[in-house]
Amino acid sequence: MQTTRILPMQPRSLPPPIPRFFTVLTLAVLCLTRLAIAVPQPHPHGDGPPEKTLSPYFKVVGGDPNAEAFPLKSTDVKASIAGVIADVQVEQVYTNTGKNPIEAIYVFPASTRAAVHGVEMHIGGRVIKSKVQEKQEAKTTYEKAKSQNKTASLLEQHRPNVFQMSVANIQPGDQVRVILHYSEKLPATNHVHEFVFPTVVGPRYSSKGAQTEKWVQNPYLSEGTPNPTTFALQVDVRAGMPLQSLTSPSHDTAEVKFTGKDQATVSLAASNETGNRDFVLRYQLAGQQVASGLLLHKGETENFFLLNMQPPARVQASEVPPRDYLFVVDVSGSMDGFPIETSKELMRGLLKGMRPQDTFNVLLFATGSRVMANASEPATQANIDRAIRLIDHEKSGGGTNLLNALQLAVELPQPAGVSRSIIILTDGYVDIEKEAFRLVRRELGRANVFSFGIGTAVNRWLIEGLAHAGMGEPFVVLKKEDAAEAAKRFQEYVSTPLLTDIQVRYEGFDAQQSQPESIPDVFANRAIEVIGKWQGEPKGRIVIKGKSGGAPYEAAFDVSTEAAKGLSNPALRPLWAREKVRTLSDEAAIAKNARESATDSEAALQIANLGVTYELLTEYTSFVGVDETPRPALASADAQTVQQPISLPQGVNNNAIGGGGAQPVVVAANGGTVAGAVPEPGTTLLLILALAAVLLHRHREFGSKKIRIV
Repeated sequence: MQTTRILPMQPRSLPPPIPRFFTVLTLAVLCLTRLAIAVPQPHPHGDGPPEKTLSPYFKVVGGDPNAEAFPLKSTDVKASIAGVIADVQVEQVYTNTGKNPIEAIYVFPASTRAAVHGVEMHIGGRVIKSKVQEKQEAKTTYEKAKSQNKTASLLEQHRPNVFQMSVANIQPGDQVRVILHYSEKLPATNHVHEFVFPTVVGPRYSSKGAQTEKWVQNPYLSEGTPNPTTFALQVDVRAGMPLQSLTSPSHDTAEVKFTGKDQATVSLAASNETGNRDFVLRYQLAGQQVASGLLLHKGETENFFLLNMQPPARVQASEVPPRDYLFVVDVSGSMDGFPIETSKELMRGLLKGMRPQDTFNVLLFATGSRVMANASEPATQANIDRAIRLIDHEKSGGGTNLLNALQLAVELPQPAGVSRSIIILTDGYVDIEKEAFRLVRRELGRANVFSFGIGTAVNRWLIEGLAHAGMGEPFVVLKKEDAAEAAKRFQEYVSTPLLTDIQVRYEGFDAQQSQPESIPDVFANRAIEVIGKWQGEPKGRIVIKGKSGGAPYEAAFDVSTEAAKGLSNPALRPLWAREKVRTLSDEAAIAKNARESATDSEAALQIANLGVTYELLTEYTSFVGVDETPRPALASADAQTVQQPISLPQGVNNNAIGGGGAQPVVVAANGGTVAGAVPEPGTTLLLILALAAVLLHRHREFGSKKIRIV
């Protein structure tokens, strides 16, 4: 058999070996040092998709002074909380201080429970009310207005907690105010009501390549860059019962004024330093009461009800059966710094809370995944210490390949006859939420999933959705100091469910289309919610039955008594539609493979119909508004599209952005977008020198070798 070998020959001439060695060595060291600083090192868990998010950096350099780089000037939030319902108004102000017309695009977060039911655009003293259209129809309406030099706004939903506002043809000197209205429910957990207003969308890691959605690639301001947009907030609380405490764990600068025993106002003055983390408000009623009961609304054509019922007090079981715990821990690049340290502290508490009869395993994931053991280990002190050492020595880096980690969790063996709890610790910065929910619903069987969101601006849709799909509970740990308490609450939850085998019965009350259709076991001291429609007269009873600590439990609500308190709660209409949308999305997520595309299509059509009928923002419907007032006709070539850059969430550093092949967005110091990526000068020089050295070396190699066929 004939083979080919390359045999080196003696070089004809060589420069002195020592100087050449030091030249190559110096260039190599300089280049490697520079790359080590600029590029995240691959995670030891394995190779895979891009190791960072697709979100580019937003850089400011000298350039065109005629373009506006930061059109969003301010966000002002006004919320009113009455009982268990919050009505929220969000005002965004866009201004064009440049010399050319612009289209502003801004990606921003929202509450996972928000039912957006109104959008207005204010310009030049005129108020334009947006209307809901099917998503593609709304996009067509917007693009047509843009091409006709009309000012228009388009509000789209990318995720239940990620929206995008586009405002076309903002003329030089214009100020455009866009106001959106939404309602949401605020059920109590452990006797504490919580209102969350997200302020920033965290950078998303994507492994979808060319299929990655455009919003995922939105530019971010580099760590430490001042936010050009101000954020202000005011929340008026009317609890209906005396308040015991009220605080904001996220913003210690929030001003709190009690205006009565059951009323308070919380405010944040306009600032560019407070809009980089979720605003969280928690309040507790005196005597550990909760705002529960039955709300009714009698509309022109439809009637709605909302039932909030507190579960019974926890009954400690005499013997808690052993459980198997699988801890799935995110150690990707976005967890670098504060999040990974918080996660480590939380894991110590969770591991130490296990009992000797329990078993456990630890799965670490970034771009790839690895496990502590091939099968679950007994929760002995030695094994717990071993797991803590493993976690303590872990360093963050790489992408957030959650789906692969969940698939591995499915494949790991489970001890026979033992219930499994899967505990996921992550910031949730991924764009495969639906795929993750579907995998959990279909593959994880009877395992309960408990998800811990780590950070100041986590992806709450993922955190809450994983727990919802896995019939568990979600947690959000804002700071390291909260980790111990979160671990303690978790152990309480899994030791004994509060209520199981829950059933809802309507006696003499004509209830219809109630959501959810079935209620899972209740772990946390969280109110049971049922929302639906009703016909006829508001009378009869709603009965909740179940088992508490193995004993029968029953609670009843008299409809006519609650109706006497009032039949005007208009927020129930969009809230019911929002819950119905969630139910349809859940059904599509767990559809059988054979009917998957058909089921998704059916759900999309039903959701779009709901959105149009109830004037609701959904994945398949958008709000569009057009100002028909003629504007100056300017050459379309003069108009620029500007993507408003987003601040990094507090505690997240540059390791979370700028990778995956994305190009940095470069903007003039006083405005003006410069297309393309601009490497830093030091990197450029070193790359040129490295290339020259490589070419010289290759030239000498080829001149000094011959090919022989042996």
